[in-house]
Amino acid sequence: MTTIKITTNYFATIEKVFDINRNIDIHQQSASKTKEVAIAGITSGLINKNETVTWKGKHFGVYLTHQSVISEMIFPTYFVDEQLKGHFKNFKHQHFFEQKDNYIKVTDILEYETPFGIFGKLFDKLLLKKHLTNFIIHRNTVLKNLAEK
Repeated sequence: MTTIKITTNYFATIEKVFDINRNIDIHQQSASKTKEVAIAGITSGLINKNETVTWKGKHFGVYLTHQSVISEMIFPTYFVDEQLKGHFKNFKHQHFFEQKDNYIKVTDILEYETPFGIFGKLFDKLLLKKHLTNFIIHRNTVLKNLAEK
C-alpha cells in the first residue's frame, strides 16, 4: 500500500474550498493535461455522498477509465472518493478541510495498491507515485487559484 499526503492552504471560505474540491467541471479543468473527462455517473456540477463518476483520461500514453464513489461526506470538513472499478487493487482519496485563523488547510491523503505483484510495486516506485503526486499538486494549484479569485 502506498500513501501520498499533500497539504494545501487556501485563502477562501471553507464552504467554497469544499465545493471547488468536489466540482466535476473544475476537476476536468484541473486535469486537462491528462485529457480527463467525466463519461458516466455525475458528469457535471457538485458530486455528493453515494454518487458515482467514471473518469476517462490519458495516463502514461494510454486511455484509462476509473469509476469512483463518494463513500463518505461531512460538509464542509471531509469527503472520501474510492475506486469502484479501475486499474488499482484499491484506491482511496481522503479530503480533509480544516478552518485555521485566516485560511483553510486542505489535506489530501491518497492510499492505493497496485496490481501485478512485484511488477506493480516496481512501476509504483519508478513512475506511478511521482505521477500521482504531481497530478494532485497541479490539481490543487488550479483549485487554489479558482478559490482565491
